[in-house]
Amino acid sequence: MDFAQVKERLDLYEKLMRLDKPIGTLLLLWPTLCALWIASRGQPSWPLVWIFALGTLLMRSAGCVINDYADRDFDPHVERTRDRPLAARKVSTREALTLAGVLALCSFLLILPIIGDVWWLALIALFLAASYPFTKRFFALPQAYLGVAFGFGIPMAFAAVTGEVGAVGWTLLAANVFWALAYDTEYAMVDREDDLKIGIRTAAITFGSFDVAAVMICYGITLLILVEVGLRLAYGWPYFAGLGAAAMIAGYHFLLIRDRNRDGCFAAFRHNKWFGAAVFAGIVAELNLGPWLAS
Repeated sequence: MDFAQVKERLDLYEKLMRLDKPIGTLLLLWPTLCALWIASRGQPSWPLVWIFALGTLLMRSAGCVINDYADRDFDPHVERTRDRPLAARKVSTREALTLAGVLALCSFLLILPIIGDVWWLALIALFLAASYPFTKRFFALPQAYLGVAFGFGIPMAFAAVTGEVGAVGWTLLAANVFWALAYDTEYAMVDREDDLKIGIRTAAITFGSFDVAAVMICYGITLLILVEVGLRLAYGWPYFAGLGAAAMIAGYHFLLIRDRNRDGCFAAFRHNKWFGAAVFAGIVAELNLGPWLAS
């Protein structure tokens, strides 16, 4: 195999891992960073931050590969996904499974230095990531399952920092489930017609004509849960200002999705990186800049 062929394979693997589309990594990373900051009271160890950041990238990449493997016979019939490497039969199933295994192994090796329950939680996270793609065949709201899978860095972060998850950790995971229901329903609205034809179940199909309302209700529940967390931890105005910014971003998403235009729904999905960033910025402002802002 010459250099050109090696480069071609690497390009295909990059697309399979979605390294060219970082939005998915950010949707996993923001909740994990929020958990690290809250659990450590704004003072996470930087090696731990790098471990979780790189682990998030690796596990998201592995999840994408597994997702494309599970959907390899469906994706050719969906306009947005028909050119994916597995759907186009440019990568073999054996290559894909090997790549997913290597990525998952590398992610697990990253957490070996961390003691406590993190290892067991990592195994659960791996199971969730590997099983999520198959829930679209029988579960009416696979996006809720995705929210647990995408948010499992939260309990792992709490366990790594404090040795236990605790009520706040599980509450943050619940918030992440509703956030994922919101943004991934927006994503599913893009493919609704294709998904109906091939028989895949999504929240956009389940919610039907109430899809826009359901998305906004999920944003609202997410923010209410985060407000409860802030009150429980006695956070001040910087934290709630971050939630206010996130609420305005959610309002902007309503303008994008209210007509159910495919481009608008996809833009709203991608824009959720700013929703997560706003929440994280509020946490950082509260825990790291709070005394200075109060002076």
